[in-house]
Amino acid sequence: MLTARYEQLGLRDGDALLDIGCGFGRHAYEAARRGANVVALDAGDDEVRGVAATFAAMREAGELVEGAVHAGVVQGDALRLPFPDGAFDRVICSEVLEHLVDDRTAMRELARVLRSGGTMAITVPRFFPELVNWALSDEYHTVPGGHVRIYRRSVLNDRLASVGLRVRTHHYAHGLHSPYWWLKCFVGTTNDNHRLVAAYHRLLVWDIVKRPAVLRYAEKLASPLMGKSLVVYLDKP
Repeated sequence: MLTARYEQLGLRDGDALLDIGCGFGRHAYEAARRGANVVALDAGDDEVRGVAATFAAMREAGELVEGAVHAGVVQGDALRLPFPDGAFDRVICSEVLEHLVDDRTAMRELARVLRSGGTMAITVPRFFPELVNWALSDEYHTVPGGHVRIYRRSVLNDRLASVGLRVRTHHYAHGLHSPYWWLKCFVGTTNDNHRLVAAYHRLLVWDIVKRPAVLRYAEKLASPLMGKSLVVYLDKP
């Protein structure tokens, strides 16, 4: 389930791409399949180990050509990226900034490691769906490592512009996921066995695995109205 669109990012075969806050690697895997030289970075040891294992399995299965496509992992801090200036053609930072108290330093680091003329995709929770989550549940955002702010698009754009990045366009993603999280926040974020939560989760899994036409159409209609994620595309002049 991808949030960023590689066509709008401008990803090309052979590009050096950094997936920062990669989690368990969804964006990194697809970028590597498309021929990018990928570095997946996360602060979590479990995440880094998991992505490394999946890259190894992809090579063994022939999904990555050894020597033609490099795919590596790094455990690191978004506030002190261990890369030289201008090291990457493309950067993806998905659902990371809302977790960081010092988001401006992270933005400066993202801009630093992107080459001039390179492009970036930043995704954060969208303002209104996130506001509903916070209103319904303190537990949703007060857990350790949880969300520390809700971004308005104008504020996010202004902060990114202040570090030398230029906003090109934006869209919203995952319209079917907002009601799921509203429901979880209403019944309790850890109450995964609730009948309605479990049923909605099965629907989302069906959508991710099978991509039925009816849910693709519903997602297309719902995302502009209540998409859970805001996706901003930028370049570095």
